[in-house]
Amino acid sequence: MSFYEIEFPLAALDLNEVEAALLKIGASSITFVDRGDEPVLEPKPGEFKLWSDTLVRALFEESADMSREALLKLDRLRLRLGSQAAQSARVRAVPTQVWERAWLKDWKSMRFGRRLWVIPCAAEPPQDPDAVLVRLDPGLAFGTGTHPTTALCLQILDSLPLSERTVIDYGCGSGILGLAALKLKAAHVVAVDLDPQALLATRENAIRNEVSANLTVQGTEAGLTAAFCVLANILAGPLIDLAPKLTAACEPGGRIVLSGLLKAQAHAVKAAYASGFDMVQVIERDEWCCIYARRVL
Repeated sequence: MSFYEIEFPLAALDLNEVEAALLKIGASSITFVDRGDEPVLEPKPGEFKLWSDTLVRALFEESADMSREALLKLDRLRLRLGSQAAQSARVRAVPTQVWERAWLKDWKSMRFGRRLWVIPCAAEPPQDPDAVLVRLDPGLAFGTGTHPTTALCLQILDSLPLSERTVIDYGCGSGILGLAALKLKAAHVVAVDLDPQALLATRENAIRNEVSANLTVQGTEAGLTAAFCVLANILAGPLIDLAPKLTAACEPGGRIVLSGLLKAQAHAVKAAYASGFDMVQVIERDEWCCIYARRVL
């Protein structure tokens, strides 16, 4: 199936009116994009933030005569939103490809810490006899090690005494952290996520790495049995909200690794866990950071 795209600046237009108008004229999807370099930090529950200079992109299925059809769409858009949107709009054909996997084409093998490697499924292993390999296909789930928050977690994991221990990977995504723990000789990993796609990707990656016998996947509604190590690479807000649950899930003397947060958010997250943990270190990369702590006895 082929598609074309109509894009225009949001400017002073109302977000909800734009969305309704595009859906009414047949848009398959609508995306809002930052035209500058303005960060939008983690929103509050129910809050939806956009950039001050936002570009609207709407995707449409292509017919036999794309040019004529696009002109008709622009005419209908003009009637619903006014002439400004239609006059500033740009129409372009969209190449057909598997978009949810296109970004993986430049993904390469990476080392974390002294011996832990994360490599694409088809990649040749590194020439390192001590390498611990995690072969990964993230599917539609988050987590390849390319993001600083994941990289920081993997770096800490490589240094932990995980042998014969139980680990919880909360917000598992592709399963990368839990799989790394198993490859580092953890006895068992419980991988938790609210997204069924993440649980599916984690299970398939565990099979690919021949560690599925030591993995349990479950949704966030299920209870947690205490483990030696709790990993949670999510967001600052949920980490704060989950502090009682994740603290209870960490054995006395155990370890917790918290990531997915900006450096400016570290203080609030540390405060939420301070009563239950001795803070070992906060490590940083770019504007992101990761908290590593030891459960008090």
